[in-house]
Amino acid sequence: MEKQIIISINREYGSGGHAIAEQIAKDLNLPMYDRNMLDEIAEEKGLKAEHFEDYDEKPRIPLISRKVRGHSNSMEEHLAELQFEYLKKKADSGESFVVVGRCSETVLKDHGNLISVFILADRNDKVTRVSEKFDLSIGDAVSKMNRHDRYRKHYHNSYSPYRWGDSRGYDLCINSSRLGLDGTVKMIEHYIESRNN
Repeated sequence: MEKQIIISINREYGSGGHAIAEQIAKDLNLPMYDRNMLDEIAEEKGLKAEHFEDYDEKPRIPLISRKVRGHSNSMEEHLAELQFEYLKKKADSGESFVVVGRCSETVLKDHGNLISVFILADRNDKVTRVSEKFDLSIGDAVSKMNRHDRYRKHYHNSYSPYRWGDSRGYDLCINSSRLGLDGTVKMIEHYIESRNN
């Protein structure tokens, strides 16, 4: 049986992290889990995936959510827990995969075969990428980028002992502006290969 490998890709918005994760999954012939896991979770629960989309990778809203005896009324927290359980089941089954975000570097930290990566990029490169991808003005691209990163940071910091982007919480942190997306993919894949030998 081949050795299990789990690759956790975390990223700043606009860094190209999602595209990098897709390419790594393709090159290594592994399934990739991101928003697509909502479909499977929804099917298991007899719900529609659209029901979850507004709460995916979002922090709970303190003003309208509360906990009573350890139980929360926050949809954001419920969805996060469902995704964490989903990832743990996949990992415990021995499946190899790539996962994007979802605090996976923390949720799966007890798996010795986990490789966790954080991808950042220079601000100008991120703004340009977001502007071109979504056909936005520079100002709108900056707003979108800041909003998504703020959500990701708050979401992550709610569930992890390490702050979002703190190098101590990952095996590898890499700036995609230095090598470009293809070069970053190659560098990460070289690291993965080195770890698995």
